[in-house]
Amino acid sequence: MKQTLPQGVILDRNVCGSLERAEQHEWWLANGIGGYAGATVAGTLTRRYHGLLIAAPQSELQRQLFFARADAELLDGDQVIPLYTNRVINGAIEPDEPLRIESFRLDGRMPVWRYRLNDLLIEARIWMEHGRHSTSLAWRLLENPQDKKVRLRVRLLANVRDHHGISGFTDNSLTYNMSDHELDVSYPDSPCLHFASRCGEVQQANYWVDDFDLPSEHDRSLAEHDRHLCIGHMTFPVYAGHWVGLTASIESDEPAYYIVDAMQRFQERDIAMLTRAKIIEPEFTQAPAWIEQLILAADSFVINYPQVRNEIVAAYPWLGERICDSMIALPGLLLTNGRYQEAHNLLSSCLPFVESSMLPDFFPGDGKLARYNTWDAALWYIEAWGAYFKAIRDLPSITHAWPMLQQIIKHYHDETRSGICLDSSDGLLRTGELCAQFTGMNAWADGKAITPRTGKPVEINALWYNALQTMTEFAHALNDGVHAKEYSSLAATTRSGFQKFIRPDHQGLFDVLDGPDGSDESIRPNQIFAVSLPFSPLNPEDQRDVVAICAKRLLTPYGLRSLDPASPDYCPNYMGEAWSRGRTYHQGTVWAWLLGHFALAEYRVSGNAKHVLSRLDSIQTHLKEAGLGTISEIFDGDVPHTPRGCPAQAWSVACILEAWLKLHRAQSKHDKEHEHDRQHS
Repeated sequence: MKQTLPQGVILDRNVCGSLERAEQHEWWLANGIGGYAGATVAGTLTRRYHGLLIAAPQSELQRQLFFARADAELLDGDQVIPLYTNRVINGAIEPDEPLRIESFRLDGRMPVWRYRLNDLLIEARIWMEHGRHSTSLAWRLLENPQDKKVRLRVRLLANVRDHHGISGFTDNSLTYNMSDHELDVSYPDSPCLHFASRCGEVQQANYWVDDFDLPSEHDRSLAEHDRHLCIGHMTFPVYAGHWVGLTASIESDEPAYYIVDAMQRFQERDIAMLTRAKIIEPEFTQAPAWIEQLILAADSFVINYPQVRNEIVAAYPWLGERICDSMIALPGLLLTNGRYQEAHNLLSSCLPFVESSMLPDFFPGDGKLARYNTWDAALWYIEAWGAYFKAIRDLPSITHAWPMLQQIIKHYHDETRSGICLDSSDGLLRTGELCAQFTGMNAWADGKAITPRTGKPVEINALWYNALQTMTEFAHALNDGVHAKEYSSLAATTRSGFQKFIRPDHQGLFDVLDGPDGSDESIRPNQIFAVSLPFSPLNPEDQRDVVAICAKRLLTPYGLRSLDPASPDYCPNYMGEAWSRGRTYHQGTVWAWLLGHFALAEYRVSGNAKHVLSRLDSIQTHLKEAGLGTISEIFDGDVPHTPRGCPAQAWSVACILEAWLKLHRAQSKHDKEHEHDRQHS
């Protein structure tokens, strides 16, 4: 059967006709080299990060906005019919008219709008060329019963600024170069922004469009007004059934694409990706459309710098690459769909940066020093190596990494930064540095750690136990009997000491042992790793207690709360200024990536893959909300669990995708065994 693109994200007139509702849905695209594009379904820019071409010409960590908007309007004789909508200060809307969007959908990953303009129906699409800082837009008439002679005029708004900032353009010293169908705009010390079309008539312009209102920035108590420079217009004749469009690029060798060919290339790549995933992993042949959508979404976070390395963007729009996040996301983003070489490249590229058992926060740029502020990254790194080896049994690569992996264990055992070392009395890792924020619970407010992990955090020691067991397996595979015995003995000691985390009231596990104020009884999701990871230090009864307390106090349809609502420190909503958001980040906020870990833990104790798979069904609904076709970073702790944070998060997508695949494998195995037993009974 020929592979088609998923069509599960569709919004009708009830959503698209309401500015308020349409603005709650965002589309996002990525180009595989650090650039992205995104805006609301309404077409408004509600974030400083919205735009049609945000590129990273020098470094993935230094993205800049170049092409902000393409305001299209249909010219029907003397009548000018806007297709666009802008928010301006004081709450005004321009033009002050109802939205003409009849529907919106994702054709795979490609955003598609349909506009009803009296008796005319026009479709618009947008996509990014993979591997190039290039964005294309296309329009076509679908209905024109009176065969009117109409044209489409597009106002091109540009900027040159960091994507975290606003305004840009300290002066208007632009250089223009224009031909019949092309427009080049150059700004000092910046790549040339090139617009090209095969049929568009170009007109130059140079005026500011001021006072764009950014309500999402207002909600975060940040600067909320922006402006962009109109650098020209393109006008196209439009005919029923024929595509017209333009490409905006900062590539020096951008060819004049036929717009239909460029569109087909984008879609053919997505089709090839789905086809490959189903060849590599037959379970995906039975995947519903929303899982196919996640397979495509996974690709959006993968960065490939030719002849340098692969990276994973932690989230769109404002986060770059984070090594700890990358290790957590690697199995779901790369291994589930057979991208083994990219996984190998990412893992191998980390080896030179391991220092005193720790990995840096992110890969340092040229001439920059690495920052080592993550306690758990190296442990997730070993976990990622374990998942890679299980998937492909690449013994030469394990052999190459083996000396450095041993050094990680040695430094954790003896001592590394911030007093992190092994307590020989119980085999547990501890840190003696007060308020050290070296784990994923890393929120700060006013220079103060909100959830300090001083002592022996449960998630760190669950990861430590898994690292020791993984190293034991590696040692056996390498015929290294000495280290196999050593790591196995350490794991046994850690398993014994880990029993101290078990609460005597059977309410799960302590969150932190031996902290400044003793042991922390807070019910948090960190304990789930003691059951969800491949090796559990708990017996089955204690595993069930952990899953039960997480289900009762923390589980929501979209993930696990970061704190029990019964706690006096619980914060139900993540919003407001930076201090308020920092205080809330791990004090009740729901984390989507933990839903995948909860599902795997629940399956471990129940063995009921079918029931556990149903836990993931709510994500199907979420794909039609917030960041369309992808999964948000976090949600409010209280109903209705409003999506918050980054609208597209790598580990959210990765952990849900990985859990679905593992559970579906288990369900398929169960069904086959049941059928075998039935036939032979």
